[in-house]
Amino acid sequence: MGRRALRATFGAVLALGLVISTPGAVSAATYPTLSVQREVASGLTTPWGIAFLPDGSALVSERDTGQIKRIDPTGKAGSNVTMIGRINGVVPDGEGGLLGIAVATPQGSSTPVLFAYFTARSDNRVVRVPLLDNGKRLGAQRAIVTGIPKASYHNGGRLLVGPNQTLFIATGDAGDTQSAQNPKSLAGKVLRVDFNGRSAAGNPQAGSRVFTLGHRNVQGLDLDSKGRVWASEFGERDADELNLLVPGGNYGWPFVEGRGDDPRYRNPATVWSPTSTASPSGIAIKDDVVYVASLRGERLWQVPINGTQTRKAKSWDVGDRGRLRTIALAPDGALWVITSNTDGRGDPRKGDDTVIRLIAR
Repeated sequence: MGRRALRATFGAVLALGLVISTPGAVSAATYPTLSVQREVASGLTTPWGIAFLPDGSALVSERDTGQIKRIDPTGKAGSNVTMIGRINGVVPDGEGGLLGIAVATPQGSSTPVLFAYFTARSDNRVVRVPLLDNGKRLGAQRAIVTGIPKASYHNGGRLLVGPNQTLFIATGDAGDTQSAQNPKSLAGKVLRVDFNGRSAAGNPQAGSRVFTLGHRNVQGLDLDSKGRVWASEFGERDADELNLLVPGGNYGWPFVEGRGDDPRYRNPATVWSPTSTASPSGIAIKDDVVYVASLRGERLWQVPINGTQTRKAKSWDVGDRGRLRTIALAPDGALWVITSNTDGRGDPRKGDDTVIRLIAR
């Protein structure tokens, strides 16, 4: 099925689908207008993660090649992408491979580091890699978290640099649904560690890396203006979710999908139903509006934050771009969106995959 046929199908599904969020007064200002400014890069192979460097350029991870590529935002799409290195030990399989990345500068150092989440031969893991020559070359990588269960699907993979030199790591249940409820397993969790991979100070349970549990497959993480973490999560068949994470919170999988009435489990702020409506992957928060990249939905969603809840989700068509994997806020305030049409489930065309630059006003 071609893209336009898929989009027509999506439109029919959307008409029948249900998006649930907390009601609230809605004004035009709540939903900024989005416009596509330009294509920043093209010709990428299964791009997955994105992280910005201080000079405004961006690093992108490619799931199946294991390569880290650098995008010069001042260059012309198609000729402004260079490969700066490869993450060692990546074993692509299904949804697994080189996934999320993040960049930070450790306290007391002038050298930024790249954190990368990837599927290895026996597990999913996170490595720390110095960025040399102003981010133009990778140094020697060092594993900081290992033993995250892997499978051909549900590997999670998103990374987020948090306050106080911390790193949030989203993992999937790797097909073992009960592991999401096991506090001793790293599967089906959002982890919070320091830059060396140890349990971060102030975690819900001292010595444990687990920040939240009861997740199926989280692929989106970002911070709002209050420093709170929001996460997007793929449902199985009934509902996709956007959750506000609270330390020690249990988000119900596999016992609850979407909203429930069991007080042991936290309800999502926004639910998309059925899952074909969205399939939310990466998220970015700008001015306390959550922008959600959707794979099967092939569009962006805007979800304004309203206290601890959200207002109604609104979809935005960004043109005939296909599957949307990742969205990130650039240093200049623009939003960069990565397509995912070469991942084996899309309908690639000439130039895919691409990165597009959006302006929200």
